[in-house]
Amino acid sequence: MKIAVFEWNGIRRAGKVDQTAQTVAPFDLPLGAADEAGVAALIDRPLPSMGTPLPLSDVTLCAPLPRPRRNIFCVGKNYHEHAQEFASSGFDSSAAKGAVPEHPIVFSKTPETVIAAGAPVKIDTAVSEAIDYEAELAVIIGKGGRNISTGDALSHVWGYTIVNDVTARDLQGRHSQWLIGKSQDSFCPMGPWAVTADEVNLDDAAVRCWINGELRQDSNVKLLIFDVPTIIAAVSNGLTLMTGDVIATGTPAGVGIGFNPPKYLKSGDKMSVEIEGIGRLDNPVEAF
Repeated sequence: MKIAVFEWNGIRRAGKVDQTAQTVAPFDLPLGAADEAGVAALIDRPLPSMGTPLPLSDVTLCAPLPRPRRNIFCVGKNYHEHAQEFASSGFDSSAAKGAVPEHPIVFSKTPETVIAAGAPVKIDTAVSEAIDYEAELAVIIGKGGRNISTGDALSHVWGYTIVNDVTARDLQGRHSQWLIGKSQDSFCPMGPWAVTADEVNLDDAAVRCWINGELRQDSNVKLLIFDVPTIIAAVSNGLTLMTGDVIATGTPAGVGIGFNPPKYLKSGDKMSVEIEGIGRLDNPVEAF
């Protein structure tokens, strides 16, 4: 099931998406339930009844989790070819330990980075002019837990969405740890909606990214170095995952830093990230 968070008549709601009919049917949720929680408001309750479907063209999409309850967990260097391109870029503070990591590299992005499909990624040229894109599958946790085993990990997944892990490469390199370069305002487009876990085939789901119509990234989640169960087990190792937590699983090769010279984002660019079984996340780039 595809579930969108959207605004209609000034109220934020969640609803079931019918891509064929291009409609969204709002769930009967308490007023305000989806304001910040988004799809997380549906996780701990029976699925509510639905109202009359609305044309998607009549609503404004929000991020599936408009305000995550805490930082988004992210995994770095989780495709072999991307690990190689990033290690050779000069911006990788972990490269001394080898291009391909032995264990998941985990960092985070603050909740304030999250924006919806269609919203602009804002580039502050006084802060950075080395802005990059990263297409990623994101996991939405449905059942919390600590020290989760790989065998049990997928039972903790409620669903999936798409994120674009936008990054200021110069800040990423300058500060050695990645929080600042990854957490600039608007640097986590998310959406266009979330899908329940049964709709994504982790054994074969294409991941692609276009910049201004040019295909830059073209891979598959089956090529992750550390698969989803391994990531969940690693992140929950001594750390309690909570309902509604988001884990971004890493980006494949083809990011801007991998080109010579690098192909950084600039004002006016159009980014499109597509993951099979979920949909397509489109965002423009604006400088200020």
